[in-house]
Amino acid sequence: MKVALDVERLIADRMEESSALKQALSRDAHFIAAVASAANAITWSLRNGGTVFFFGNGGSAADAQHLAAELAGRYLMDRRPLRGVALSTNSSCLTAIANDYGYDQVFARQLEGLGSPGDVAVAISTSGNSGNVLRAIEVARRHKLISVALTGKNGGELRSLVDHFLCVSCDHTPRIQEVHVMVGHILCEIVEQQLCG
Repeated sequence: MKVALDVERLIADRMEESSALKQALSRDAHFIAAVASAANAITWSLRNGGTVFFFGNGGSAADAQHLAAELAGRYLMDRRPLRGVALSTNSSCLTAIANDYGYDQVFARQLEGLGSPGDVAVAISTSGNSGNVLRAIEVARRHKLISVALTGKNGGELRSLVDHFLCVSCDHTPRIQEVHVMVGHILCEIVEQQLCG
């Protein structure tokens, strides 16, 4: 016999899970310091004419686009546009690179063409093991970009490849992604205050 879904209980449970994870991170001094360090690096780059490149797959691609828009448009205050670019948004570029060089190169090749020393590469991957994200970070390191990872679980391979490692220690992808959006907003607020406040 099929048991009826208790929708209201499910809603409350998911909200409590999300809140509990965020509360735990708010008490994690190491995580808070890592976010602050990443925010300072992004601020430094933008202050010195750099660009922040965001990239990831699926929901992380949507987060990349969202955060790039917060910089290029505005987050909380009217101010000059900041150089934020999502590498997941140009479908012609993505499909051409995937077709000609392989899907693992869709972000790396763009970053190699667009990035300069002192720019920031923000890799978003809940597992930390996405091949195309890892290839892009390898390019970032070779070309002297500052690298930031927003990841989850145990951080995967990204853990040892980036300058600023922001890991949401959780195994549940939706909860990780919810924290990634929150952290992205915090980064944007800090950058905006430091550059334009």
